[in-house]
Amino acid sequence: MNANLMDIPALARRASRRVAVRRRAGFAILALVAVFALAGPFAIGIDPARQTLADTLMPPGAAHWLGTDLFGRSVLARLAHAARLSLGLACVAALSAAVPGVLLGVLASWRGGRIERALVMLADAVLSVPGLLLVLLFAALAPGRYWALYIGLSLSLCVEYFRVARVASRPVLAGDAVEASRLLGFGAAYILRRHLVPALAPVLGTLLAFSTAQAVLALAALGFIGVGLQPPTPELGLMMIEFLPHYEEAPWLIAAPVSLLMLLVLGMMLLVAEEDAP
Repeated sequence: MNANLMDIPALARRASRRVAVRRRAGFAILALVAVFALAGPFAIGIDPARQTLADTLMPPGAAHWLGTDLFGRSVLARLAHAARLSLGLACVAALSAAVPGVLLGVLASWRGGRIERALVMLADAVLSVPGLLLVLLFAALAPGRYWALYIGLSLSLCVEYFRVARVASRPVLAGDAVEASRLLGFGAAYILRRHLVPALAPVLGTLLAFSTAQAVLALAALGFIGVGLQPPTPELGLMMIEFLPHYEEAPWLIAAPVSLLMLLVLGMMLLVAEEDAP
């Protein structure tokens, strides 16, 4: 019994080290993908839309490291532009959803009463439609338009931020520290900066990683079924559906966008790794 109790600190330290290793691995993966997305198009220097029919379905080689597609376009160049598009649009949508969602969630907990009930009813109304279906509806209104996907993703993700911020901020606002700040005459800006932001930052950071991964997968899914961005735009889902008919004769084609998508999601999941239960 005593030996087991003495082992608890050592187990906790090992668990913390494992979490730290996972998070460093996730950050490293995302950093590599981000560098590839930002610097790849300039370093490769090939137009992703340039067609060379004489080079159709070339295997990976010195000229084209990931080969070429059915139209002789460089898969590496298209993959770099697709990474920039998917990661950039997903991050912008997640951040755009986080700001109003968190502010409305804090407002609902702060004011309560009719304001909270109205905001909760609005969130439930949006939540009644599945997130991917909501994005699909906006994409159907303006096929192939970036703004339609952006609005649909932001609106579907905003509800999650609202719900999490509302629940997480309630015990903070009811705590003694916030009550003392109010009695001392500090305003809402001070309470938000000094008490709410430090309390909400960890859970919102985790939610930001999850929502960004969700947005990346949603963009790929919409492109794969042909209702998201349209050809010849380089996008992960579009590349998958273009390469799928050639998986037998050129399996390296479908492997490129699938591997990049897996790396993106894996990096974000490792970044929010939590300690295992003892």
